[in-house]
Amino acid sequence: MSALTYDLTLAGLSVGSAAALTGIGLIVTYRATGVLNFAHGAIAMVCAYTLRQCVVEWGWPLWAGATVTLLLLAPGIGMVLERFVFRPLSVLGGDPAQTLVASIGVFVLLVGGAALLWGQGARDDAPELLSAEPWGQLAVAVLLAAGVGAVIRWTRFGRELRAVVDDRRLAVLGGIDADRVAAAGWAFGSFTAGLTGVLLAPYVRLDPYGMPLLVMEVVAVAVAARMRSLPVAVAAALAIGVAQSQLTRLHPSGWGAPLVQAVGTNLFVVALLVAALALPGVGTRDALPRTATARVPTPPGAWIVAAVLFLLPLGFAGSDLHTSVQVPALGVVLLSLVVVTGRGGQISLGQAAYAGLGALFTALLAAGRFPGLPRLPELAALAVAVVLVAPLGLLTGWPAISRRGLALALATFAVGVGVSRFVFAQPYAIAGLSLGRPAGFEGDRAYYVLELALLAAALLTTWLLRRGRTGRALAAMRDHEAGASAAGVRVPSLKLLAFVSGAALAALGGGMLGMGLRAFDPAAYDPVRGLLWFAAVVVLGADSTLGALTAAALLVGLDAGARGGVAAALIGVLAVLVGRFPGGPYAVWRAATGRRRGVTLTAAGARVRRRLRSVGRETAPRAVLTGVTASGVAAAARRGEPVRTPPPREGGRVRRGLAGEGGTGGSGGPSGPGGSDGSRGPRGPRGPRGSSGTGDAAAGPRRPRPPVLSARRLQARYDGFTALSDVTLTVPAAHITAVVGPNGAGKSTLFHCLAGTHRPSRGQVLLGPRDITRLPAHTRSRLGIARTFQQLAVFPSLTVAENVRVGAEQAGVHDPSAVERTLRLLGLDGPLRTRPAADLPTGTLRRVELARALVGGPRVLLLDEPAAGLDSAEVVALTRVLKALAADGTALLVVEHDLDLVAGLADTVHVMAAGRIVASGPPDRVLHATGPEETPA
Repeated sequence: MSALTYDLTLAGLSVGSAAALTGIGLIVTYRATGVLNFAHGAIAMVCAYTLRQCVVEWGWPLWAGATVTLLLLAPGIGMVLERFVFRPLSVLGGDPAQTLVASIGVFVLLVGGAALLWGQGARDDAPELLSAEPWGQLAVAVLLAAGVGAVIRWTRFGRELRAVVDDRRLAVLGGIDADRVAAAGWAFGSFTAGLTGVLLAPYVRLDPYGMPLLVMEVVAVAVAARMRSLPVAVAAALAIGVAQSQLTRLHPSGWGAPLVQAVGTNLFVVALLVAALALPGVGTRDALPRTATARVPTPPGAWIVAAVLFLLPLGFAGSDLHTSVQVPALGVVLLSLVVVTGRGGQISLGQAAYAGLGALFTALLAAGRFPGLPRLPELAALAVAVVLVAPLGLLTGWPAISRRGLALALATFAVGVGVSRFVFAQPYAIAGLSLGRPAGFEGDRAYYVLELALLAAALLTTWLLRRGRTGRALAAMRDHEAGASAAGVRVPSLKLLAFVSGAALAALGGGMLGMGLRAFDPAAYDPVRGLLWFAAVVVLGADSTLGALTAAALLVGLDAGARGGVAAALIGVLAVLVGRFPGGPYAVWRAATGRRRGVTLTAAGARVRRRLRSVGRETAPRAVLTGVTASGVAAAARRGEPVRTPPPREGGRVRRGLAGEGGTGGSGGPSGPGGSDGSRGPRGPRGPRGSSGTGDAAAGPRRPRPPVLSARRLQARYDGFTALSDVTLTVPAAHITAVVGPNGAGKSTLFHCLAGTHRPSRGQVLLGPRDITRLPAHTRSRLGIARTFQQLAVFPSLTVAENVRVGAEQAGVHDPSAVERTLRLLGLDGPLRTRPAADLPTGTLRRVELARALVGGPRVLLLDEPAAGLDSAEVVALTRVLKALAADGTALLVVEHDLDLVAGLADTVHVMAAGRIVASGPPDRVLHATGPEETPA
């Protein structure tokens, strides 16, 4: 080995050891609490500054400063965060969405606090805790990894830790103190963060923004280890560190030389991009708290006040106006987050990259340096830059199709860091670049007027994306992605629309910001600022355009009028408390003051409203009997004709007419040859179920039977576990098919395979003769397969009517009266139609979900435990609805635990166990054949 190779390897081991420490801390914290600590780098920076303060400023001995910093301060920060930030969130439900936002809030708070305490300049006199030789750092990393691995594997605390990771609530019920485990995890994670910071500080830039980002770049090693394996994290860190060090010996030539050199010096960023984009298995739940995206009414007169305040700077002069010029530009950037995050429900930590690309492309086009394009006037250059950057939104939009939660957060963060490192920080892109203002708008006042016009255009674009069919579809996707897909919303296309629109708005705002500053400043689009912007939009109301404008004014005004870091500290405090004030600060004020929109009823008016509601509840079951899925039933309802109801229950079960008994069986099968065991034959010429033999007057003329839904030899697996094994099933038209079985039998997996939310590993799903096995859920919905969910899949931020309208629009129903007719027939009309779904009880929400599924006239209806959460009266009403639908020719598949409901409802019952169908037939035969000890749960 040559001397150069040896020296580079040693240098790489030094860097890799620090990265390994970061990976160890992140993994331990994640395994103990389920939180990816985005503040890890900020804690490292605070500890590095503290050690320097103790040793350099106060003259303490190095050992004393290190003891206080690493053994008191660092673990103390972790324990404080666990106790006062993350433990309350876990008590409120442990939503990973809120913990992610809170973690980003802690990052922003610590960065802002450090900027306030120590200033924003870089320091190069940090004390050296260990020698420059890598062996000490390497030994620390290896010993820590080995020690933690031994504790987790062989000690009682390790067993408790694994139990908490597997199921926190079950561990608590087993007597484990989960809070103690979480506190220990946070303390150790913060200790490793502090150790990383003090080891890196002598060799890198020590400043409030640079070091946190540098530490977070090496999160790739934890992601590569799937946030679980410490040996993998250490090995990956050392390998990347050595490889990055060895690449510095390359000196390529040619046009690609700068990019190759950039890759060689930022290999951890490359690893982060690859890990975030290629390993989507880390964190799969939604990444945005629903409380942060809830619809909050705008205060009366707020827009008038905002317009006056934004016009006020036209009277300013000098530096005040020069500072005010930044507010509309930043407002446009933050509006891009309203589109992506607030309306689309997608986390995006990389919007600063698109804003910076907008400014950079505008400058390059205006200077005539953009490849293949001539020099353009500034305003035209801005427009072309927006057009060029918009498609680049696919960089984050495409990963968002298959990622949610933590995986999407990492992907968007990685894109932002990659653009910053490989574009904004490279001389070949920004050397000698300047940016002027459009002709005629050189002065601050004239340019401010232009900015207001562009801001108005951006507000109009945002308003259009929040209204109409597209706005309702975006809100549906945000509120319940699976429910939106089941309603027919093209979720992948809608995600791409949100990210592309967001990239365009961010590029417009970034170009405006660059022209306002008369220069392209890479620091203005740093990824840390992207985190700050994201936190600001979320805490001030993610779906509020007024909140975005308020955030822009706060960020610019506070930093301009006070010491740098005030805005970050304030936004950080609000983000840390995001779980405590749903909908933003205005929602808190509104709740605290008891403000309510609308008219307050008198006591007499309240009594009348209660009587009307009781009448509505009494008549609602009669309304829902008609069904709305076929022209015959709907026409009968319009004519006011009566609908035959099922016969009353006898002994807890609906009386069934056997084959050949005439027409007495209200829910029994039609006449026809029956077996000796009482099973019913195929439907004969009598017509739909419950008819008298000549056709039900209320049902109208029968439509042709739609194709049946069938499954052939389905097999499905989850992580090596076989959930379905050789399942074959047919769902005929005008027929109610039920699937029962114990928990874990495979019922839900079968349901997901039929609905399109899970692709089987083998077998086919057919709609009539058409193979739909590979079609996604939204495409199946448009083919006539509708579904409901065991856990309610309504869109809480939309009203009842808007929920139903989403189903009609996505199903291509062009009749404007279809929604109103559906609402009326299901008892959801009147004042109820305008109420947000979030305010309604479970029984009403079941009707809302059913109405959304039925408004498109589906041929097949899949119902996953439709009676869950309903009382007996609501179950009776639901039974009548389903029987009316089957009588009208709809094919129904019901997965249900209530055996009485199944016995009184289904034509055919399939019993599942261990991923197979073990019994099939009419309910009176199958359920009676199952003994009391074998009854499916």
